[in-house]
Amino acid sequence: MKMIEPAAHIKSIEEYYFSVKLAEVARMNAEGKNVISLAVGAPDRMPSQETIDMLCDTARLPDVHAYQPYTGIPELRKAYADWYKRIYDVTLTPAEVLPLIGSKEGILHVSMTFLNFGDAVLVPNPGYPTYRSVSQLLRAEVMEYDLLEEKGWEPDFEALEKKDLSRVKLMWVNYPNMPTGANATIELFEKLVAFGKKHQIVICHDNPYSFILNDHPMSILSVPGAKEICIELNSLSKSHNMSGWRMGILASNTQFVQWVLKAKSNIDSGQFKPMQLATVAALSNSDEWHAGMNRVYRERRDWAEKIMQLLGCSFDPRQVGLFVWGKLPTEVSGSEKIVNDLLEKARVFLTPGFIFGSNGERFIRISLGASVEKIQEAYRRIEEYLGNS
Repeated sequence: MKMIEPAAHIKSIEEYYFSVKLAEVARMNAEGKNVISLAVGAPDRMPSQETIDMLCDTARLPDVHAYQPYTGIPELRKAYADWYKRIYDVTLTPAEVLPLIGSKEGILHVSMTFLNFGDAVLVPNPGYPTYRSVSQLLRAEVMEYDLLEEKGWEPDFEALEKKDLSRVKLMWVNYPNMPTGANATIELFEKLVAFGKKHQIVICHDNPYSFILNDHPMSILSVPGAKEICIELNSLSKSHNMSGWRMGILASNTQFVQWVLKAKSNIDSGQFKPMQLATVAALSNSDEWHAGMNRVYRERRDWAEKIMQLLGCSFDPRQVGLFVWGKLPTEVSGSEKIVNDLLEKARVFLTPGFIFGSNGERFIRISLGASVEKIQEAYRRIEEYLGNS
């Protein structure tokens, strides 16, 4: 008898880790266990008041509720271009900007645009799991490249040159890095651009963390000639407390943007106009607004580091972004077990490093997306659990 089965590319991937684990956390909370989640990188603060006011005011207008242009409204594309000039000193024309429904969407659209079945993709280990899963969904070959602590979590270009790169079309990179918190340098960006040009590999830089606890936001597009071979994804999710809004951006040369638009325009129908107008307001947030957010994150980070110390983890105090990435002590068997133990016995949910790849197995990650009071309570619970174990 014929059986209905999912497609082979669906069989090749797992449900997203947080999709599964947060369902478990929800069940525990329904049982009254009151889990503190320090796992997901979702800011808990509000967007700026100007952003909220613009959303509310424009949503009351009668002519804003229809379909919008697939390329986003002109005001938004211009605002993104102005923002890139002001923050990153990168000159973009509105035609070099494509608004996205979150930068995660952009990973799919870029991959759909450039990859044929059987092409290869360079994916960092450790790295954001979606780079791998989207490549697998499109039946591309995932070629991992190592990011190692002893090399500052930067690609080893000598090792990359020894790989068979003949079928590689894309390379995913992400700085400030998630999950490790390693920051970029202009020298690293220059090497990536040169590598992409040499091998005709599109360098896809995912850049959502550059504002958080980072004094010098950078864009790979600041390297001369980078737009010829690079695509940069960016997002307001972390930097502007707008994760649920799904407001992101793709920036590159006009040809790449037009190719991606071909894919995108066949999948979605644009974004709600008041949200686009509110995003224009958000892109004009003052430096003081962002400095205020970083003061909040600094206090939270101090307590997240105390949790790492309590667990015997080592960490680099120079790391930036929305997380603290810590290396487990040698006596701990692995990241999955300790995270499961802390969830079950201390009712604190952290992120195990193994979900980012084999090079993350000896690490755990703590999000700064919870109040300092919750992080302090998590510290107390873990301290009590360790004292009783």
